Amino acid sequence: MRLVLLLGALCVLLFSASLFVGWGSVSFRDSFWAYLGEGNPLVVMVMQELRLPRALLAVLIGASLGLAGAGMQGFLRNPLAEPGLVGTSAFAALGAVLSLQTGLAAAFPMALPLAALGGAFLSVFLLVVLAGPGARTTTLILSGVALSAAAGAMVSLALNLSRNPFAANEVVFWMMGSLADRSFQHVMVALPILALGAVLIWSSRKELDALSLGEETAASMGVHVRSLRVRLILGTACLSGAATSVAGMIGFVGLVVPHLLRRATGGMPSRLLLPSAVGGAALILAADIAVRVILPGRDLKLGVLTALIGTPVFLHLIWSWRAREA
Repeated sequence: MRLVLLLGALCVLLFSASLFVGWGSVSFRDSFWAYLGEGNPLVVMVMQELRLPRALLAVLIGASLGLAGAGMQGFLRNPLAEPGLVGTSAFAALGAVLSLQTGLAAAFPMALPLAALGGAFLSVFLLVVLAGPGARTTTLILSGVALSAAAGAMVSLALNLSRNPFAANEVVFWMMGSLADRSFQHVMVALPILALGAVLIWSSRKELDALSLGEETAASMGVHVRSLRVRLILGTACLSGAATSVAGMIGFVGLVVPHLLRRATGGMPSRLLLPSAVGGAALILAADIAVRVILPGRDLKLGVLTALIGTPVFLHLIWSWRAREA
């Protein structure tokens, strides 16, 4: 509980900073009154319709990726697992790419996140068809990897065949991940799906503890393993798919945050879920503030920064595991 309170306090500080940090030369006083609807109408619009939903999405997406990562690591009993293993993020990206290449995103602003959500749910259907309803964990992992590879190949094909260089350029930048220029429409599109995914994973927390002892042991303790798999996969798909649909590809959060917090929670999956969600929100808030401060006006992408942070941590994890096995 103390860890959650500390991370929650950090989130509050970072959320407050996110509301007032930007590359524009607007004073703290003007920004504060703008959130109350006072002052320059242009400043009011920027603060209320751009910066506030951006901060809210940072919290929602960070919490979703952290929670999905903790749930997936508990499900697979592997601290190096991450939400993208089931192929949802890749198919969400494919749906978004198709909406950009076909012009739907230009004709209808919400077509991009909706198409990405459609791609995410298509991946769940294909995963069930490919792996089968009673598939074991290894089969699910292999099926997810195959779907991710297929989606990545189709994205590359769409870029390769694109006749519009501007659309191809937009696709590349979107896939780097960003929260810039997001509105409350994006919040409302993602929020119901994120809430459903969070409920599905949170409701499985006790069964995840039993699953950590092995599938056979969990079944002997009364856990319906097949039902648990369905809930966790669908919950992870909802969280990672909805996050990708509104922010693009943001990696390493679901891998790094649960792993860093594992020792502080005793390694119990049920105790890791909430700290991972709050820690993920803090990480995305901090990274989103950093992209505005490091290169103001150059539109440094959020996904690029998280990858730059996450890659050394991931390599350190590999080195640590190698040292333990030696």
